Amino acid sequence: MTSLHLRPVQFVDTPIGHPDGSVARLAGGMQWFAAYEVIERGTRRTIPVADVATQGERAAHLHALITAPRAPLALGERMLRFDQPLVAAILNVTPDSFSDGGKHVDDPAAAAAAGIDMAAAGATMIDVGGESTRPGAAAVWEGDEIARLVPVVERLARAGAIVSVDTRKAGVMAATLAAGAHIVNDVAALLWDDRALEVVAASGCPVVLMHSPDPREGGHGRTGYANVVTDVFDWLEARIAAVVAGGVARTRIIVDPGIGFGKTLADNLALLNGLAMFHGLGCPILLGASRKRLIGALSNEAPVGDRLAGSLALALKGVEAGVQILRVHDVAETVQALRVWRGMRDLALVGG
Repeated sequence: MTSLHLRPVQFVDTPIGHPDGSVARLAGGMQWFAAYEVIERGTRRTIPVADVATQGERAAHLHALITAPRAPLALGERMLRFDQPLVAAILNVTPDSFSDGGKHVDDPAAAAAAGIDMAAAGATMIDVGGESTRPGAAAVWEGDEIARLVPVVERLARAGAIVSVDTRKAGVMAATLAAGAHIVNDVAALLWDDRALEVVAASGCPVVLMHSPDPREGGHGRTGYANVVTDVFDWLEARIAAVVAGGVARTRIIVDPGIGFGKTLADNLALLNGLAMFHGLGCPILLGASRKRLIGALSNEAPVGDRLAGSLALALKGVEAGVQILRVHDVAETVQALRVWRGMRDLALVGG
């Protein structure tokens, strides 16, 4: 694995007025930047975007991935585009999730209605989970997880929602895709279940690959990172290559740096500050930081229900770094924040 990494820095409001080639567009989105931080063999330096071609083949490859527009995803009759940030709404049908466990368990009609309300509030997709992935959560038998998820997925799909399913199990993936789900969101990056990659490849569905240091053991093990941002990048880069080799098109892969999974507070903050580097993977980025422990750690141990402001701060940090998908609990509030952000960006891009 090469030691060279690029992080876009020196973001600018608009390309207007800048000489040709002096700024670049980030992943075909709404952000432009003028320089790279080059991280190589433990050293850091900053170079203008125009000089990236002088940094060798690896730098040129990363620059091409960082600046390439992300291909839209065809999901049946729906099209998911990544030229502006989207909201994925979290819908748990579990008794023990850390934020809202038990709220919709054993009532698929109410759960689906809640998902439709989230879509009406502005969520582009509904991410449904039937097994908690909080630290220490008990494993759920595959049959129980299917029984929780399928009735909800069927209702949401019939209502026209884009549905992703948060699961590690191949059997659950197959059952929910058959029920109308469009995307698999796997916190184990298709490593927990030996059949998961085969199911995703055969279906042709998009998949979210999330980083964790121990995907087969639950994702919350501790590890010593040399540099958490480059280490997570390298792990995801290798995992993308393996999944592509297993038959999944690169254009169907979304990446998630795994905030809160096997990472300290300092690790999480470093990842959030380094998010723009992950565009070098050439895939849309999903950020899942809503209501997470790091917010409480920075705000007098605020309980889960009192972490809205921190969640919005992290969401805006993500979109400023060009993140394409925000996975959130508080849909209406996040959508409102994004609309205000979008209004400012639209005016800035035309030089206002």
